[in-house]
Amino acid sequence: MLYTYTAKNMKGETYDGKFDAKSKIELYAKVRGEGGRILSVREKGGFFDINSFGSIFGRVNTHDKILLAKNLGSMLAAGLSMTRALEVMEKQTRKKTLRDLLHSLTEDVSKGDSLSDALKKRANIFPAIFISMTKAGEESGKLAEALSVIASQMDKSYTLTKRVRGAMIYPAVILSLMVVIAILLLIYMVPTLTSTFQGLGIELPLSTRIIIAMSRTMVDHTLIFLGAIVIFVLAAAVSLRSKLGGQIMDSVFVKLPVIGMIVKEVNSARTARTLSSLLSAGVPIVNALEVTENVVGNHLYKEALNDARAAIQKGETVSAVLGRYESIYPAFISEMTAVGEETGKISEMLLNVAVYYEEDVEEKTKDLSTIIEPLLMIIIGGGVGIFALSMLAPTYSLVNNI
Repeated sequence: MLYTYTAKNMKGETYDGKFDAKSKIELYAKVRGEGGRILSVREKGGFFDINSFGSIFGRVNTHDKILLAKNLGSMLAAGLSMTRALEVMEKQTRKKTLRDLLHSLTEDVSKGDSLSDALKKRANIFPAIFISMTKAGEESGKLAEALSVIASQMDKSYTLTKRVRGAMIYPAVILSLMVVIAILLLIYMVPTLTSTFQGLGIELPLSTRIIIAMSRTMVDHTLIFLGAIVIFVLAAAVSLRSKLGGQIMDSVFVKLPVIGMIVKEVNSARTARTLSSLLSAGVPIVNALEVTENVVGNHLYKEALNDARAAIQKGETVSAVLGRYESIYPAFISEMTAVGEETGKISEMLLNVAVYYEEDVEEKTKDLSTIIEPLLMIIIGGGVGIFALSMLAPTYSLVNNI
């Protein structure tokens, strides 16, 4: 078996190597004989390596980061050193991608980097709030507490996002099935009815002619039709991922009935909780607003927080700036922020705001399916009614002529 490994020599230098051995025991004996110590080993079974395949598609997801912050904070609070805590977590994890990440963090910390500096090198993996709060915890000497707060904050945000996405799955599935059924009817059922109508020799209503034309297009040009669908889906995906497309969708979602209020409350909760966590960790307000700006996804909220950061540097208060954006931030958040500024407890007030909106979103997402179901029934009923009338109208015309 061919093994690739990472080891550390007697000088403390880390190096990588490959060795063809009968077993790991032989590999360990070989490295120990050279005066080294194995840090990690990976088997390579030939041209197709399942481990390499997994590493290509593997990623460190949000849940992994939450557990990393939580477990690391617990071990530091128990008295373990940073290096030892990272090594323990590396040995315990079974996910290769996360194990490699922990190994690289251990290496950086062992060389003298702070944890925040090591995280900053991996800013594509760790969000800005993770890095900023870790740095604040190091500076205040309360890193274990800061990591615990990071885990709690990310968990709340993750749960909130999952809840909203979960509520949208049901209508998305129903609408997708409706489209699939409509396509099947146009391909298989309508051509049969079309031949019957042609045999009767009657004049067809406009709606019937439109449906028949759609059916003929699908049947006669199936490949073109499927290609058009693929192109449309890809174009829509690219457009939504573009800056302009994302901004348009942000503005649309905020103005939608029912959905718009949930979007506002989700972003308000995310803003309040992130600011509360950062301020409680000792991060300056200007830096806290900058990190929060990177946390919220909607560009309207990014612009509001960017304006707030500029205004605070000129001497204005956060509540005054948020009050100017009542179209996206409910008045409650600016009022509670003002109370916090007056009493010197802005972090506590923002946390209360976050909890309030998170609970409200939870209740609304529970009721969302109840609200959407009647709307779906109207859409489905309307589609079925139009199709049925279009197909039955020629038959009624024939009966009347008789």
